[in-house]
Amino acid sequence: MRLAILQTRSPEGDLEAALDQIEQALKASGAARVDALVVPEVFLPGYNLADPAAQALADGAPALRRLSAAAAAQGTALVLGYAERQEDRVFNSALCLGPDGREAARYRKVQLYGSREQAIYTPGDRYVTFPLAGRKAALLICYDIEFAPHVAALASMGTEVILVPTANMAPFSHVVRHTVPAMAANHGLAIAYANYCGSERDLTYVGGSLVVGPHGEVLAQAGDHPALLIADVPERDPARISTQAGDFRPLRA
Repeated sequence: MRLAILQTRSPEGDLEAALDQIEQALKASGAARVDALVVPEVFLPGYNLADPAAQALADGAPALRRLSAAAAAQGTALVLGYAERQEDRVFNSALCLGPDGREAARYRKVQLYGSREQAIYTPGDRYVTFPLAGRKAALLICYDIEFAPHVAALASMGTEVILVPTANMAPFSHVVRHTVPAMAANHGLAIAYANYCGSERDLTYVGGSLVVGPHGEVLAQAGDHPALLIADVPERDPARISTQAGDFRPLRA
């Protein structure tokens, strides 16, 4: 499996600029025969806008149709973080458009971070898995990946790769340095983690987007500037898969 990650600055509500940037990244990914491109959390319209719900997208929105066509034109799946509107509710969502441009999966963030997200979004209530390039894939969003029970649950379902749009900000650089690789190693699955860089209003993002293999090996990682990462994800080596799930001995408190 070949994965790409777009690390970039927030479009800050400029929908046309955001769509242009995704299309350019899809063209580069298609030329490199990438299976899936992952972009950051709430990239449409921008994570830290004063009111992202005002630009939330409903099913069939022109922006989503345009990206569907772009993914199909390149034969590359796209994992998009966006604010999703469903009637009177707004979700912090990740949408996977397959290489044919059709919706392959949609996930709504379960672990909303802080009072701001909790005031804007309705939390999701289920996992989603789907086939991608011959592997079983799943979606999580930002804070979700920091909760071992969520990763363990997906691993127990046979998930081989988790695709993660994120908006990880300072001072939480330990997430890209340590948490994500540890989650991959402990649960025997690959993780593609697509973050922002630069600043947006009162947030400074830590960058550090990365693709981690199923044994915790960092296959590609960005610094703190815009980048398009491309990495090949190897098959799991059964001899190196953690046996924690079977070995765990719970104790009574």
